[in-house]
This record gives sequence, structure tokens and C-alpha cells, in this order.
Amino acid sequence: MNKVPLTLKGAEKLRDELKELKTVLRPKIINDIAEARAHGDLKENAEYHAAREQQSFVEGRIKEIEGKLSNAQVIDITQLNVSDKVVFGATVELLNVENDEEVTYQIVGEDEADIQNNMISVSSPIARALIGKHEGDAVEVRAPGGVKEYEIIAVKYI
Repeated sequence: MNKVPLTLKGAEKLRDELKELKTVLRPKIINDIAEARAHGDLKENAEYHAAREQQSFVEGRIKEIEGKLSNAQVIDITQLNVSDKVVFGATVELLNVENDEEVTYQIVGEDEADIQNNMISVSSPIARALIGKHEGDAVEVRAPGGVKEYEIIAVKYI
């Protein structure tokens, strides 16, 4: 199976969520199930069924996170030495040539992407157009909304 790129911050975030699920939520749900069982008849016990459903969700999420972490290639972007070249993990300042609007994106793994925080997936049209380019280069991005032209103002690894 192919390794999926993940930043160090993204891996830490997943590990923290996994720890929370295993050490806090899982024991709480086990207690909820035990408490609901003590109420008697399980067929008509809504608390029991809700706790079992929540347990199923948590166990599924634990398996999902463990799978992501086992297939992840964790990259510490602060250790990269590629000067002004855009690679995975780079924070890129762009100038939209059409309207002189500046925008900053960090190129991250698919599981870390969050457009509200300007974190775009490495497989997004913008990231694919930026990878391999250098500071000062002009970039054409072919997106579903049409072709946009950007100029790379700065490349940082933070």
C-alpha cells in the first residue's frame, strides 16, 4: 500500500485524538453500557442501545486513525532544506494576477486539509500546480471554476 504524506503536526493531532478515544471515551462508554445493563431488559433499553451505537462509532474511528497512522509517511517540514522550491508542507504566499488579491496556503496531507485555515490537500488542483515551482514563478491553476493565474510571492517552511 502507498504511504500517504502527513505533516508532523497532523500526525500529532491524530495521535492525540486516538489517545482521547482510547483512554477517555472507550472507558466511559464501557461504564455507560454496564450501567444501562443494570437497568434490566435490554430489548427496550434506549440507553443501552445508544451506548452500543456510540461504542461502535468510537471503535470504528480508532481503527480508522490507526490505519491512517500506519500508512502515513510523517514529514517534518522544519527539517526540509529546499530553499524557495514548493514541496509538500510548504506555506506558499500567492498573488492572484487577475485581481491582485494575496492568499496564503499550506500544502498538507489529505486528512489534514482545512480550507478555513488555508490548509490545502497535496492532491488539490492548486497544490498540484504549485509543487516543484519556485518563488517568483507564475502558475496556471486548472480548477473546476476555470483557469486562474497566480504568482508565487514567497515559500516558507514553518
